[in-house]
Amino acid sequence: MTTNDNALPVPPGFERLKRGGPYMANLGELYCRRNDGAGDDNIVIAMRIDQRHTNMRGIAHGGMLASLSDSALGIGLTLYCEGRHSFVTVNLSTDFVDAARPGDWVEAHVDIQKLGGRMAFANCFLQVGERRILRASGVFAVMNALSPEQLAAGY
Repeated sequence: MTTNDNALPVPPGFERLKRGGPYMANLGELYCRRNDGAGDDNIVIAMRIDQRHTNMRGIAHGGMLASLSDSALGIGLTLYCEGRHSFVTVNLSTDFVDAARPGDWVEAHVDIQKLGGRMAFANCFLQVGERRILRASGVFAVMNALSPEQLAAGY
């Protein structure tokens, strides 16, 4: 089992993901788990919440959770199409349901709705355990695949 910056364990089945670009890299390490089979909840992107993610109330900042959901949706779409395309956010809708706190393991359970030639649609729930803390819906422009150099740099 690997650990993150907080030295808390990463749950079994998750592997370090070197994607998300410089912005997400500054927020912390991302992890991925791909469940067997097709359908809902096949792709899960996750990270550990720490003190740098909090607002003045000591809970995860809403903008940080929105960033996580946006990145998880885009990464999920890229994994879904096996890297044949990349994606740029056209619209992101978020609803904050509950809070995340330092030490929480937050999982983005991604559900791909449709991948077309020009547009893609996906939803996700951010969860701490079984507790849903955010729901998000995104519309993305379908772009050319990233180059090997971009992928190596973590984009």
